[in-house]
Amino acid sequence: MSNYSDLIKAPIITEKSSDLAKNNTYVFSVDVKANKIQIKQAIEKLFDVKVENVNIINVKPKKKRVGRYTGKTNKVKKAIVKLKEGSSIELN
Repeated sequence: MSNYSDLIKAPIITEKSSDLAKNNTYVFSVDVKANKIQIKQAIEKLFDVKVENVNIINVKPKKKRVGRYTGKTNKVKKAIVKLKEGSSIELN
């Protein structure tokens, strides 16, 4: 990955991720080819925080149908990032 901002696509803001944010844990949508080390470095550089650990979830594509045409949604990789004490990210 050449650029950190290309690696981290967007924060995922849901009810469940909002509850995790209370425990200093944030959820991001990341590039499918990214690994934990690259994600950790990108979060630390972009948001100027210290990362404790990174967990990754690969979300498989779902089958969708419109009329007689079938297809699949895009596959997504989610990163659950836990920050060290004293660090926080403002997601608004």
